[in-house]
Amino acid sequence: MDLNDSMEIRSLDVIVIVAYLAAMVGMAFYFARRNTNTEEYFVGGRSFPGWVIGLSLLGTIVSSQTFLALPAAAYTLDWRQLAVNFPLPIVAILAILVFLPLFRQTRLTSAFEYLGRRYSTFPRIYGTISFIIMQLIRAAQVLFLMSLPIQFVTGLPVELVIVLSAIFVGVYTIAGGIDVVIWTDVIQTLVLVFGGLVCLLCIVFMLPHGVSDVFEVASMENKFSLGSFDWDITRRTFWTVLILGVVNWLAIYGGDQNVVQRYASAKSLKEARKAVILFSALALPIWTFFFFVGTSLFTYYSIYPNPAIAGLEADGVLPYFILSRVPSGVAGLLIAAVIAAAMSTMDSSINAIATVSVVDILRPYLAKGRSDAYYLRAAKIIAGLATCLIVVGATVFANMDKESMTDVSLIVTSVFGGCLMSLFMVGFFTRRVDGKSASIALIAAIVWNVYLVLCLLSILPSCTTVEVHSYWIGPLVNLGFIVLAYVLSLLRRTKALELDRLTVWTMRKSL
Repeated sequence: MDLNDSMEIRSLDVIVIVAYLAAMVGMAFYFARRNTNTEEYFVGGRSFPGWVIGLSLLGTIVSSQTFLALPAAAYTLDWRQLAVNFPLPIVAILAILVFLPLFRQTRLTSAFEYLGRRYSTFPRIYGTISFIIMQLIRAAQVLFLMSLPIQFVTGLPVELVIVLSAIFVGVYTIAGGIDVVIWTDVIQTLVLVFGGLVCLLCIVFMLPHGVSDVFEVASMENKFSLGSFDWDITRRTFWTVLILGVVNWLAIYGGDQNVVQRYASAKSLKEARKAVILFSALALPIWTFFFFVGTSLFTYYSIYPNPAIAGLEADGVLPYFILSRVPSGVAGLLIAAVIAAAMSTMDSSINAIATVSVVDILRPYLAKGRSDAYYLRAAKIIAGLATCLIVVGATVFANMDKESMTDVSLIVTSVFGGCLMSLFMVGFFTRRVDGKSASIALIAAIVWNVYLVLCLLSILPSCTTVEVHSYWIGPLVNLGFIVLAYVLSLLRRTKALELDRLTVWTMRKSL
């Protein structure tokens, strides 16, 4: 085995990548002609079929964290972080029966419009700002991951790669709106999955005994482990990851703007349900598959050790393998798949940030009564500003120490996710909790969140802290909000509110 595998750029790889990027730009300019109003720019005229929305959801949520970070997590540790996705099928049933009809009945554009109607202004603004912060962080993560293989190919500094990549994605997203986001996501999802299959085949065919080597080596190293099954909130056990997964998927299906915007973009409730079924049926197998890619990569470098990977971060091992061991042309396809995965998440985040900024902040509060053309221009400007902030975040991730971006992502979700999930769940399933009770509980939950983060950072005196793993912060904050909001509603003796079409108890049976 050659320990000095070539990492030089190959012309055929460049041709494949450039052709793919050119196709994305062409689509952006095609759809840009449609964007004459905010209804088209934000929800595509509410006209998409279910299969398109379903594949778009896959592209948005799967992202380059699937192609690079999940294999990195399996390569570095084991399969315990896969458990965060186990609750998905059960939560999907709730989405189909409850969440979808509630959002569709009120013809919303933004998830946080619901919070304003259900509670009051404060929860709506909190939800909007919290979502924007989370999306900026998430998009920065995937932009950093996308920069790794491009950096290997070009030899350019990672910071320059980040800037150039962000400009490319930002331009086509700003021009094309949700139409280009959804249709390019469909293509990017197909490229991602096909690229993953090709990548696994390349790894397995280079092993002496193929797949059997993967199972033999990985089993000896306990690489298929789902983690400890002990109940310990101070460690990353199976139950810790699983409970974080429950909170995560309730938040995604029940209040994530990227998902709700696609609920709204479907041409009917039936098509929206088809989309959720398609996404839910494919997502968990795809994530499991990419964990297996990481385990196979671990097996490959266990059998064929290479000193070159010792100096790489875990997220860079798969790009190194692709560029050093995969044939020219095929490597270009795999790099295009990584780029596709990142683009599908970044464009969705940028468009969603622009949407909620206009719908939930500008239009109702900061710039009331302006023309639709004004809000359309504002959305494009905000999308540009969001792109700049994402560049800053990606540069930070490029220079920080980390186990893998999957671990970073789960920590961010838990620590910065706040109590968005519980805000929506209390809104959906109770009639007693009113805006005042929710607002008071929300303030207390924010304080509780800050306290837990300070404990995590060991800033407070040891006698005043509680010891919990970072993954537990999100679940504890959401639980605290639910309990306090309902207790306050009982103490204040609020009556059950009418809330027509806003709760599961007042939902209309037909649309």
